Amino acid sequence: MVNIESGGARTAFIFMDFQNYILKNFLPPETAEQVVGRAGDVLVAARKAGCFIIHVAVCFRPGYPEISRRNRMFSWIRDSDMARPDSHDIAIDARLAPQPEEPVVQKRRIGAFGGTDLDMILRARGVERLFLSGVATSHVVLTTFNQAFDLDYDLTVIHDACADGDETAHAFLTETFFPKLGGVRSSRDVLATLED
Repeated sequence: MVNIESGGARTAFIFMDFQNYILKNFLPPETAEQVVGRAGDVLVAARKAGCFIIHVAVCFRPGYPEISRRNRMFSWIRDSDMARPDSHDIAIDARLAPQPEEPVVQKRRIGAFGGTDLDMILRARGVERLFLSGVATSHVVLTTFNQAFDLDYDLTVIHDACADGDETAHAFLTETFFPKLGGVRSSRDVLATLED
């Protein structure tokens, strides 16, 4: 049933950093609800269509040994102890919870490729095209987009299945930056394609 405009078997949907502590601390509550809802709709449709799905989560070991004092954002996460391993906060939002057959890539940095096995998983499946969604647009989505572009993946950002605490940054990236190097589509457009 996978289609996604003829390249379905070579397509993956990647859902990034939809974790409780990120949604709570990096987005206004209404924005968090909206983006989880739209990403959830895409996730359900992608599963129904038989698409390959990957989840990405930023995780640290006890004591946060991966976090340098020079890293301002991650130092703030460490100092507030908001990303404790095995806590409810670190978990992916229950509405987007991975199925057993869906790989979860754990990362220690902003981008989903750096220091992870994401590229290996994708290449093992013969994936060439990626649909990206995540929080925040100016962090994991931007960094992963650039990394994937350098690795020659065909990219589409689902703009309303991404969100950022800075609406200006989100608008610039989805309206100006991403379209120069890849595709940008709405969740409604992606759902229509998946349901064809």
